[in-house]
Amino acid sequence: MQFEMLKEKSSIIKVIGVGGGGGNAVNHMYKQGITGVDFIICNTDAQALELSPIPNKVQLGASLTEGMGAGSIPEVGKNSAIENIDDIKQMLGTNTKMLFITAGMGGGTGTGASPIIAQAARELDILTVGIITTPFSFEGKRRKMQAEEGMEELRKYVDSFLVISNDRLREIFGNLTLGAAFAQADDILTTAAKGIAEIITLPGYINVDFKDVRTVMKDSGVSIMGSYASAGENRAYEAVRGALASPLLKDNEIEGARYILLNISSGSKEVTMDEVSIITDYIQEEAGLMADLIWGNCKDENLGEKISVTIIATGFQTKDEREKVQSSKKVVSHLITDNQPLVKAVNEFTVNTGRENNQEPFLKVNDENQGNQMNNPFQKREEASRQEQSGTIRYKLNEDDKKQETEKDSSGFSFKVAEPLSFDKPAETSYIAEAGRPEPVKPEPQPVASGADDQKTDESIEEQLRKSRERIMRLKDLSMKLRSGNIQELENVPAYKRKEVALQQNTHSSESQVSRFSLLADEDGKTEIRPNNSFLHDNVD
Repeated sequence: MQFEMLKEKSSIIKVIGVGGGGGNAVNHMYKQGITGVDFIICNTDAQALELSPIPNKVQLGASLTEGMGAGSIPEVGKNSAIENIDDIKQMLGTNTKMLFITAGMGGGTGTGASPIIAQAARELDILTVGIITTPFSFEGKRRKMQAEEGMEELRKYVDSFLVISNDRLREIFGNLTLGAAFAQADDILTTAAKGIAEIITLPGYINVDFKDVRTVMKDSGVSIMGSYASAGENRAYEAVRGALASPLLKDNEIEGARYILLNISSGSKEVTMDEVSIITDYIQEEAGLMADLIWGNCKDENLGEKISVTIIATGFQTKDEREKVQSSKKVVSHLITDNQPLVKAVNEFTVNTGRENNQEPFLKVNDENQGNQMNNPFQKREEASRQEQSGTIRYKLNEDDKKQETEKDSSGFSFKVAEPLSFDKPAETSYIAEAGRPEPVKPEPQPVASGADDQKTDESIEEQLRKSRERIMRLKDLSMKLRSGNIQELENVPAYKRKEVALQQNTHSSESQVSRFSLLADEDGKTEIRPNNSFLHDNVD
């Protein structure tokens, strides 16, 4: 089935209904009447095409489906559209600048064929707007899944995208009859297409032409469109509020929109400046100050005393996308406040004049010597039955090596001092100190050591630090040599060369140092050299 459209009678705006749902919506628009728009329907079901009052019809996949529909299989609808894509391109190429594609997602023809038609329109550089409906939940998970896949495929080729949720029909209008429910969805489809089309076709004082619409809707993604008419004293506020509260659009929040196209229409009672200010201020407050607002005004005598506001908002994230981004944000909880130290200092010393009986003695270190001493104080445990004492008790921790050996042999007690946790400078060494358990100390305080004892203690600590560093360096050298990267060197280089041991250059066994000549005295008593040595012989017995 083919049709012809005269170029001089063709409009730059066309509305094409694909499949059963899209065809019903276009039939409803055709009966309502939209100024300056051509209507076309495409379907694989020949019976549905015959019942439509629209004169421009295209049967998809006549040889593939034999006019009996796609059987709710999107792949059949896709192949049917490919079969007749040349007929569709010929129709779209006739003076077409803007195309509305209406379809019901979840079935076979609308889900599979609408992306193919949108792709053909994009190849012809036609501004394409998709207006689709999603299925009811009671239609099944499989149909809903097919609808999601069809929406994602259609989104790739359309410039703008309007989604109408059928599930919201039940939320808003309650238990409607099936015919009334689908009629409500058709009304929303009609409002969307009519509102956008008549912005272009109707003249006005501040005219909004096709170029303005193209600027707003070209490659804009998901769009929000609303239109509402109101009369009375607060008609401006009620009209703009109603336009932004379209009950069936999937998203009706225009916050963050990049472009907003606004058209204000009035009838016998013309719109005033205050009413225009009310409308624009309300939109800017809802969308944000960064939105680029393009507005126009036209006159429609059919409105009477009503004022009509049509809004198209594009270039922003949908509600689902905003929730997805919000849920993916990382939540950082600061467990440590700014005033709380990261680690408790281990080298802080406090002096208690009176300790309890079960407290341990501690080492008091002068402030000027703290930089040279170890960060961890050595502590010695006392008996639990010690009496209360006062003052500061000093213990001499650094004795000579002989005394330490004696204490170690006698008691066998040793302990390891851990390094402090510090974030300013990594610790270089760790120290192991050995000491015997001290004898019970008398309760009277011991006198403080003199300055000479302090100096001796400092020198002993420095000597111990030096020995400890040398030991650490030897351990590091040993660990470096035992790394896996030096295995080849261990195999190929002799040990005496690695240890830098000098060997004596001994004479090889093949080189004899014994001369074969001998000195003998002859009969006259003179010394002579004879080549034959009687003690050496070539043939060894």
